[in-house]
Amino acid sequence: MKERRAHPPGGGSDRRGSAFALSLALAIMVLGTLLVALLQWSGSQVDRIARERDQATAKTVVAQSVEQMSHGLEVGASSRALLGQLSGGDPDLEWLDVFAERWFTDYAGLAETYLLSPEGAPLYAIRGNARVAAHSYIGIEQYAAPLAEQMRAATIRNRTQNDGSSTRTPVVADLRFLRGRPAILSVKPVLAGQASDGERVGAVPMVVGVAYLDGSFFERLAQHYGLADMRYQSGPRTGPGETSAPLRDRSSQVMGYLVWRAFAPGQQVVSALGPVSMLLVLVVASVVFFLASRLTRRTRDLAESRSEAHYQALHDPLTGLANRMMFEAWLDEALERCEQGPEGAGHLALLCIDLDRFKLINDTLGHPAGDELIRQVAARLRAEVRDYDMVARMAGDEFAIAICEPEDRAAVEGICARIIEQLARPFDLFGARAYIGGSIGVALAPDDSRERTELTRRVDIALTTAKAEGRGRYLFFTPAMDAKIRAREELVQALRHAVHEDPAQLHVHYQPMYCARTGAIRAVEALLRWEHPERGFIGPGTFIPQAEESGLIEALGNFVLRRALEDARAWPDVRVSVNISPSQMRCTDFVTRVRDLLEESGVAPQRLELEMTETALMASSRDVRRTIAALRELEVACALDDFGTGYSSLSHIRDMAVDRIKVDKSFVAAISTPQGAGLVEAIVSVARVHGMAVTAEGVETPMQLAFLRDLGCHELQGFLLSHPVCAENLSALLAESRAGQGPALQWAGSDGWAI
Repeated sequence: MKERRAHPPGGGSDRRGSAFALSLALAIMVLGTLLVALLQWSGSQVDRIARERDQATAKTVVAQSVEQMSHGLEVGASSRALLGQLSGGDPDLEWLDVFAERWFTDYAGLAETYLLSPEGAPLYAIRGNARVAAHSYIGIEQYAAPLAEQMRAATIRNRTQNDGSSTRTPVVADLRFLRGRPAILSVKPVLAGQASDGERVGAVPMVVGVAYLDGSFFERLAQHYGLADMRYQSGPRTGPGETSAPLRDRSSQVMGYLVWRAFAPGQQVVSALGPVSMLLVLVVASVVFFLASRLTRRTRDLAESRSEAHYQALHDPLTGLANRMMFEAWLDEALERCEQGPEGAGHLALLCIDLDRFKLINDTLGHPAGDELIRQVAARLRAEVRDYDMVARMAGDEFAIAICEPEDRAAVEGICARIIEQLARPFDLFGARAYIGGSIGVALAPDDSRERTELTRRVDIALTTAKAEGRGRYLFFTPAMDAKIRAREELVQALRHAVHEDPAQLHVHYQPMYCARTGAIRAVEALLRWEHPERGFIGPGTFIPQAEESGLIEALGNFVLRRALEDARAWPDVRVSVNISPSQMRCTDFVTRVRDLLEESGVAPQRLELEMTETALMASSRDVRRTIAALRELEVACALDDFGTGYSSLSHIRDMAVDRIKVDKSFVAAISTPQGAGLVEAIVSVARVHGMAVTAEGVETPMQLAFLRDLGCHELQGFLLSHPVCAENLSALLAESRAGQGPALQWAGSDGWAI
């Protein structure tokens, strides 16, 4: 019998150990594979979220670029001066160079701008900061012409539906392929005022703007939104690690694709942690937990980043209030509900709030104090309305509030009154107490309008009226305000026509200034008169403020100065005094213009006296000081008009070294009272101490004349002596004065002075 062979000791254990090792190895491999697969899946999900975010960002940025360019184009195209240039047929190209570079190239960010006549012909073109031939418009005309025609049709509908009174039309903008590059093409009619009776409804000038989606545009996206290596291509094909988004025009046609290098945070995480995970499979559970937590946190950060970006786009960073974009979108929805709701439902009150004296706080306490003031104002406004009312910061010191379904008008008035009271309370700004105040304009929907643009326009009118009537108050919009604004615009247009096209409507009259000692005419003051062919005589108090607001005052001042010097050639022994505006004083070439006019007229500089107000003296004292010094080098005299009615200090008057002070007629009228007489006496004493001559305005009674002469005034002016007269009548007055036949100041005994 054979002997049975025995198994080696431990053989079964080895096999079991091998099986266990194999099982363990397989388990480790499975776990490693699952871990790698989990990492790869998680990374791909993070990358997908990042790609979706980038695609949404790219679409949003393109839409915002179109909106921002449209807004900038609308601001420039609302200029009345631009409308006048393009409607006249012979525009001032140098003026257009400055205007187009400032508003369309720099502000709106346009690469090319074309200005079209009312008939659609190109009048002006600029690329970048350089003017080019107007006919270069041909290259984009086939794309711009349909938009321009669409814009004209919209203008016709707008004016027809609004009786020709509305000038607000949207900007038509679209994406086009121009000069081999994708570009934003926009068209806006130049409408700055009410259509005149003779104006064809659809014949309006147009502004055509082009902004290319080129390297600078893509660099800005890469810098601000992380869309690296962005480019444009015609097809959707992308390379490794790239993603794309279609570029669509208004008709949703695909023009091409924006392609950029995709941000892949998930893949980066997988590449960094994969090898380590394979080596540390024994602690795979901990690694998985760590990676899961990290990936979750990464995903949450991405979501939070997107949410934060969305929040920042709709809120004011300083106050946390809604910004203009969010407020306007919210207001559109509220007005839509107002229109669709049942009768009596959906009412809304729109408040526009402007802070008074805010600039003074910035100038005196600094911008940090100004920011703190804005934050405190926002808190006070929120405290005065309900949680579901909308409060927004529209601009620097401008706020808006939309009150949803107020109980009645009295409730709105109560809110406005409380806001005015809160803004009048002191503000603590880093230990300094500041006082401001506010003005409020109010418009109601649907009573005033159901459309946001028109409702906003009307609330702005109410705000402007409230500020003009003294600030620190609230006013509801009324049709009379709108009529007043339109009447003012009509007056400005008529004045602009008179200045630039029909100067025969403007006349210069002269009011003599008599020597208080001899009664002889020593000087005359040039005064502008406007005689409209239909409205008749329009007083300076009516049109001069409008000229200052509209920028016509400089042209009017130059007209009066030129005419006065021309007329002065006939009066060789008389000083001519001409009023000048603050804007003229700030012009760098004002002194040169005065020198040229003196040379043209042949009038000696010693015979010219320029009158300025205290407001002009204080508005920019450094510039005024330089101007006065240059005028004195020409031997032109300077007088301070309406002294005592402004806010200048004696030190400023001394530093400016004016030659003459003119006592305002309001003080002359008050000399019958002890207080008034004492004030005039003090003014004359101040002038005597500083070596200045004194002219008293508004002399209307013999008693005033006698008092002022005894007081030591050098010259007298007023209706008692002479009204303003034309140049021909003044020549007759001067002839009578030289012959001893004109008015002479003579002593009439104890009863006073007689003429």
